[in-house]
Amino acid sequence: MSAVLLREHGDGKIQGWHRDRLAVVYVRQSSRQQVADHGESTRLQYGLTGRAVALGWPASRVMVIDEDLGRSAANAAERPRFARLVAEITMGHVGLVLGLEMSRLARAGQDWHQLIELCSLAGALLAGADGVYDPNWYNDRLLLGLKGTMTELELHLIRQRMASGRLAKAGRGELAVPLPAGYVRRPSGEAALDPDEQVQAVVRLVFSLFEELGTVHAVLRFLVEHRDPDRDAGAVRARQGGGRLACPAPAGPGQHAAESGVCGDLRLRAQPHRRVPEAARA
Repeated sequence: MSAVLLREHGDGKIQGWHRDRLAVVYVRQSSRQQVADHGESTRLQYGLTGRAVALGWPASRVMVIDEDLGRSAANAAERPRFARLVAEITMGHVGLVLGLEMSRLARAGQDWHQLIELCSLAGALLAGADGVYDPNWYNDRLLLGLKGTMTELELHLIRQRMASGRLAKAGRGELAVPLPAGYVRRPSGEAALDPDEQVQAVVRLVFSLFEELGTVHAVLRFLVEHRDPDRDAGAVRARQGGGRLACPAPAGPGQHAAESGVCGDLRLRAQPHRRVPEAARA
Protein backbone atom coordinates (compact mmCIF):
# COMPACT_ATOMS: atom_id res chain seq x y z
CA MET A 1 0.00 0.00 0.00
CA SER A 2 1.41 3.41 -0.95
CA ALA A 3 2.41 6.06 1.57
CA VAL A 4 -0.43 8.25 0.32
CA LEU A 5 -3.01 5.57 1.06
CA LEU A 6 -1.45 4.90 4.48
CA ARG A 7 -1.72 8.59 5.32
CA GLU A 8 -5.31 8.69 4.10
CA HIS A 9 -6.22 5.70 6.28
CA GLY A 10 -4.48 7.14 9.31
CA ASP A 11 -5.60 10.75 9.32
CA GLY A 12 -9.08 9.93 10.61
CA LYS A 13 -11.07 11.19 7.65
CA ILE A 14 -12.41 7.83 6.46
CA GLN A 15 -14.65 6.22 9.07
CA GLY A 16 -16.45 2.91 9.08
CA TRP A 17 -19.81 4.51 8.37
CA HIS A 18 -18.32 6.08 5.23
CA ARG A 19 -17.56 2.58 3.94
CA ASP A 20 -21.12 1.50 4.69
CA ARG A 21 -22.19 3.91 1.97
CA LEU A 22 -21.32 3.99 -1.74
CA ALA A 23 -18.04 5.14 -3.23
CA VAL A 24 -18.95 6.90 -6.49
CA VAL A 25 -16.44 7.26 -9.33
CA TYR A 26 -17.50 10.09 -11.65
CA VAL A 27 -16.06 9.67 -15.15
CA ARG A 28 -16.26 12.54 -17.65
CA GLN A 29 -14.57 13.98 -20.72
CA SER A 30 -15.55 17.36 -22.16
CA SER A 31 -16.32 16.24 -25.72
CA ARG A 32 -16.72 13.15 -27.88
CA GLN A 33 -13.50 14.09 -29.65
CA GLN A 34 -11.63 13.95 -26.34
CA VAL A 35 -13.16 10.56 -25.59
CA ALA A 36 -11.86 9.30 -28.95
CA ASP A 37 -8.42 10.95 -28.80
CA HIS A 38 -7.55 10.73 -25.10
CA GLY A 39 -8.34 7.16 -24.15
CA GLU A 40 -5.65 7.08 -21.46
CA SER A 41 -7.46 9.74 -19.43
CA THR A 42 -10.65 7.70 -19.58
CA ARG A 43 -8.79 4.55 -18.49
CA LEU A 44 -7.24 6.42 -15.56
CA GLN A 45 -10.66 7.61 -14.45
CA TYR A 46 -12.11 4.10 -14.56
CA GLY A 47 -9.02 2.97 -12.63
CA LEU A 48 -10.24 4.98 -9.64
CA THR A 49 -12.48 2.02 -8.79
CA GLY A 50 -9.32 0.22 -7.68
CA ARG A 51 -8.38 3.15 -5.49
CA ALA A 52 -11.78 3.04 -3.78
CA VAL A 53 -11.21 -0.65 -3.03
CA ALA A 54 -7.72 0.13 -1.68
CA LEU A 55 -9.30 2.72 0.63
CA GLY A 56 -11.49 0.02 2.14
CA TRP A 57 -14.68 -0.05 0.08
CA PRO A 58 -16.01 -3.42 -1.05
CA ALA A 59 -16.04 -3.70 -4.82
CA SER A 60 -19.80 -4.29 -4.67
CA ARG A 61 -20.27 -0.80 -3.14
CA VAL A 62 -18.29 1.10 -5.76
CA MET A 63 -20.56 2.83 -8.30
CA VAL A 64 -19.32 4.22 -11.61
CA ILE A 65 -21.23 7.11 -13.22
CA ASP A 66 -19.96 7.55 -16.78
CA GLU A 67 -23.00 8.60 -18.79
CA ASP A 68 -21.67 12.19 -18.94
CA LEU A 69 -18.73 11.20 -21.14
CA GLY A 70 -18.52 13.74 -23.95
CA ARG A 71 -20.31 16.50 -21.99
CA SER A 72 -18.76 19.75 -20.77
CA ALA A 73 -18.63 20.52 -17.05
CA ALA A 74 -19.28 24.22 -17.66
CA ASN A 75 -23.00 23.77 -16.97
CA ALA A 76 -24.53 21.16 -14.66
CA ALA A 77 -27.88 21.40 -16.51
CA GLU A 78 -26.24 19.73 -19.53
CA ARG A 79 -25.14 16.72 -17.45
CA PRO A 80 -28.10 14.59 -16.35
CA ARG A 81 -25.93 12.04 -14.54
CA PHE A 82 -24.27 14.75 -12.47
CA ALA A 83 -27.78 15.46 -11.19
CA ARG A 84 -28.02 11.78 -10.24
CA LEU A 85 -24.75 12.08 -8.29
CA VAL A 86 -26.09 15.13 -6.44
CA ALA A 87 -29.32 13.25 -5.64
CA GLU A 88 -27.42 10.25 -4.26
CA ILE A 89 -25.32 12.55 -2.05
CA THR A 90 -28.40 14.42 -0.82
CA MET A 91 -30.13 11.17 0.18
CA GLY A 92 -27.10 10.11 2.22
CA HIS A 93 -26.19 7.16 0.00
CA VAL A 94 -22.63 8.31 -0.79
CA GLY A 95 -19.60 8.14 1.49
CA LEU A 96 -16.91 9.04 -1.03
CA VAL A 97 -16.87 10.84 -4.41
CA LEU A 98 -13.82 10.17 -6.57
CA GLY A 99 -12.68 12.11 -9.61
CA LEU A 100 -9.33 12.13 -11.39
CA GLU A 101 -9.26 15.90 -10.84
CA MET A 102 -11.72 18.46 -9.58
CA SER A 103 -12.54 19.74 -13.08
CA ARG A 104 -14.07 16.33 -13.86
CA LEU A 105 -16.81 17.14 -11.34
CA ALA A 106 -17.55 20.79 -12.09
CA ARG A 107 -15.98 23.81 -13.75
CA ALA A 108 -18.63 26.38 -12.82
CA GLY A 109 -18.06 27.89 -9.38
CA GLN A 110 -21.74 27.68 -8.43
CA ASP A 111 -21.94 23.96 -9.20
CA TRP A 112 -18.68 23.21 -7.42
CA HIS A 113 -19.50 25.08 -4.21
CA GLN A 114 -22.99 23.56 -4.16
CA LEU A 115 -21.40 20.11 -4.40
CA ILE A 116 -19.02 20.91 -1.53
CA GLU A 117 -21.90 22.13 0.63
CA LEU A 118 -24.02 19.05 -0.08
CA CYS A 119 -21.09 16.75 0.72
CA SER A 120 -20.54 18.66 3.96
CA LEU A 121 -24.19 18.31 5.01
CA ALA A 122 -24.38 14.63 4.04
CA GLY A 123 -20.99 13.74 5.50
CA ALA A 124 -19.53 12.61 2.15
CA LEU A 125 -15.83 12.84 1.34
CA LEU A 126 -14.21 14.02 -1.90
CA ALA A 127 -11.11 12.41 -3.36
CA GLY A 128 -8.88 13.60 -6.19
CA ALA A 129 -5.55 12.43 -7.53
CA ASP A 130 -3.70 14.05 -4.63
CA GLY A 131 -5.69 12.99 -1.59
CA VAL A 132 -8.96 12.66 0.30
CA TYR A 133 -10.81 15.78 1.44
CA ASP A 134 -13.44 16.25 4.12
CA PRO A 135 -15.56 19.38 3.44
CA ASN A 136 -16.24 19.63 7.18
CA TRP A 137 -12.54 20.16 7.90
CA TYR A 138 -11.58 23.82 7.63
CA ASN A 139 -8.28 23.30 5.78
CA ASP A 140 -9.79 20.78 3.38
CA ARG A 141 -12.73 23.06 2.62
CA LEU A 142 -10.32 25.94 1.94
CA LEU A 143 -8.29 23.78 -0.46
CA LEU A 144 -11.43 22.55 -2.24
CA GLY A 145 -12.61 26.13 -2.68
CA LEU A 146 -9.25 27.15 -4.15
CA LYS A 147 -9.31 24.17 -6.51
CA GLY A 148 -12.77 25.16 -7.73
CA THR A 149 -11.69 28.78 -8.28
CA MET A 150 -8.60 27.67 -10.23
CA THR A 151 -10.68 25.29 -12.33
CA GLU A 152 -13.18 28.02 -13.22
CA LEU A 153 -10.33 30.42 -14.05
CA GLU A 154 -8.73 27.77 -16.26
CA LEU A 155 -11.97 27.44 -18.24
CA HIS A 156 -12.10 31.22 -18.70
CA LEU A 157 -8.48 31.30 -19.92
CA ILE A 158 -9.11 28.44 -22.37
CA ARG A 159 -12.09 30.29 -23.84
CA GLN A 160 -10.12 33.52 -24.00
CA ARG A 161 -7.23 31.88 -25.86
CA MET A 162 -9.60 30.20 -28.34
CA ALA A 163 -11.48 33.45 -29.00
CA SER A 164 -8.22 35.35 -29.48
CA GLY A 165 -7.01 32.72 -31.95
CA ARG A 166 -10.24 32.92 -33.96
CA LEU A 167 -10.12 36.72 -34.08
CA ALA A 168 -6.48 36.65 -35.19
CA LYS A 169 -7.28 34.22 -38.04
CA ALA A 170 -10.31 36.30 -39.01
CA GLY A 171 -8.13 39.41 -39.12
CA ARG A 172 -5.81 37.66 -41.59
CA GLY A 173 -8.78 36.40 -43.61
CA GLU A 174 -7.90 32.77 -42.80
CA LEU A 175 -10.83 31.81 -40.55
CA ALA A 176 -12.66 28.90 -42.18
CA VAL A 177 -16.17 28.19 -40.89
CA PRO A 178 -17.76 24.77 -41.49
CA LEU A 179 -19.44 24.65 -44.88
CA PRO A 180 -23.11 23.75 -45.37
CA ALA A 181 -24.19 20.61 -47.18
CA GLY A 182 -23.59 20.84 -50.91
CA TYR A 183 -20.31 22.76 -50.68
CA VAL A 184 -16.68 21.64 -50.44
CA ARG A 185 -13.47 23.45 -49.62
CA ARG A 186 -10.71 23.49 -52.21
CA PRO A 187 -7.04 22.96 -51.24
CA SER A 188 -6.56 26.70 -51.70
CA GLY A 189 -9.13 27.35 -48.97
CA GLU A 190 -11.89 28.63 -51.24
CA ALA A 191 -15.46 27.37 -50.90
CA ALA A 192 -17.08 25.85 -53.98
CA LEU A 193 -20.07 23.76 -54.98
CA ASP A 194 -19.65 20.01 -54.69
CA PRO A 195 -18.29 18.68 -57.99
CA ASP A 196 -21.09 16.12 -58.12
CA GLU A 197 -23.57 17.39 -60.74
CA GLN A 198 -26.57 15.98 -58.88
CA VAL A 199 -25.58 17.90 -55.74
CA GLN A 200 -25.12 21.10 -57.74
CA ALA A 201 -28.56 20.69 -59.34
CA VAL A 202 -30.25 20.32 -55.97
CA VAL A 203 -28.41 23.32 -54.47
CA ARG A 204 -29.43 25.52 -57.40
CA LEU A 205 -32.99 24.18 -57.16
CA VAL A 206 -33.26 25.18 -53.51
CA PHE A 207 -32.04 28.73 -54.14
CA SER A 208 -34.18 29.21 -57.24
CA LEU A 209 -37.25 28.04 -55.33
CA PHE A 210 -36.45 30.40 -52.47
CA GLU A 211 -36.14 33.32 -54.91
CA GLU A 212 -39.47 32.38 -56.47
CA LEU A 213 -41.51 31.48 -53.36
CA GLY A 214 -39.95 33.92 -50.90
CA THR A 215 -40.03 31.86 -47.67
CA VAL A 216 -38.15 28.85 -46.32
CA HIS A 217 -41.40 27.18 -45.28
CA ALA A 218 -42.79 27.41 -48.82
CA VAL A 219 -39.57 25.92 -50.24
CA LEU A 220 -39.64 23.03 -47.79
CA ARG A 221 -43.32 22.37 -48.46
CA PHE A 222 -42.69 22.35 -52.23
CA LEU A 223 -39.78 19.93 -51.87
CA VAL A 224 -41.78 17.58 -49.67
CA GLU A 225 -44.78 17.61 -52.01
CA HIS A 226 -42.60 16.97 -55.09
CA ARG A 227 -40.28 14.46 -53.47
CA ASP A 228 -38.71 12.03 -55.95
CA PRO A 229 -37.63 8.68 -54.47
CA ASP A 230 -34.94 8.29 -57.13
CA ARG A 231 -33.55 11.81 -56.75
CA ASP A 232 -34.60 13.20 -53.42
CA ALA A 233 -35.05 16.90 -54.14
CA GLY A 234 -36.19 17.46 -50.56
CA ALA A 235 -32.64 17.76 -49.25
CA VAL A 236 -29.25 19.08 -50.22
CA ARG A 237 -27.11 16.00 -50.53
CA ALA A 238 -23.77 15.85 -48.75
CA ARG A 239 -20.86 13.72 -49.84
CA GLN A 240 -19.80 10.95 -47.45
CA GLY A 241 -17.01 8.39 -47.47
CA GLY A 242 -16.82 6.09 -50.46
CA GLY A 243 -18.52 8.61 -52.76
CA ARG A 244 -21.99 7.87 -51.36
CA LEU A 245 -24.55 10.62 -50.88
CA ALA A 246 -26.67 11.15 -47.76
CA CYS A 247 -29.65 13.46 -47.31
CA PRO A 248 -29.65 15.68 -44.20
CA ALA A 249 -32.66 17.84 -43.43
CA PRO A 250 -32.47 21.07 -45.46
CA ALA A 251 -31.73 24.34 -43.72
CA GLY A 252 -33.12 27.59 -45.01
CA PRO A 253 -31.01 29.58 -47.49
CA GLY A 254 -28.85 32.06 -45.63
CA GLN A 255 -29.23 30.32 -42.26
CA HIS A 256 -25.69 28.97 -42.45
CA ALA A 257 -22.86 31.43 -41.76
CA ALA A 258 -20.95 30.40 -44.91
CA GLU A 259 -24.02 31.11 -47.09
CA SER A 260 -24.90 34.42 -45.50
CA GLY A 261 -21.31 35.70 -45.53
CA VAL A 262 -21.34 36.29 -41.77
CA CYS A 263 -18.26 35.47 -39.73
CA GLY A 264 -18.92 32.61 -37.32
CA ASP A 265 -17.83 34.72 -34.34
CA LEU A 266 -20.57 37.26 -35.09
CA ARG A 267 -23.44 34.78 -35.00
CA LEU A 268 -25.96 35.09 -32.19
CA ARG A 269 -24.94 33.32 -29.03
CA ALA A 270 -27.24 30.95 -27.14
CA GLN A 271 -29.04 32.64 -24.27
CA PRO A 272 -29.29 30.21 -21.30
CA HIS A 273 -32.13 32.17 -19.64
CA ARG A 274 -34.31 31.57 -22.74
CA ARG A 275 -33.55 27.86 -22.98
CA VAL A 276 -36.61 25.63 -22.76
CA PRO A 277 -36.26 22.81 -20.19
CA GLU A 278 -36.37 19.25 -21.52
CA ALA A 279 -39.53 18.51 -19.52
CA ALA A 280 -41.34 21.43 -21.15
CA ARG A 281 -40.32 20.25 -24.63
CA ALA A 282 -41.78 16.81 -23.96
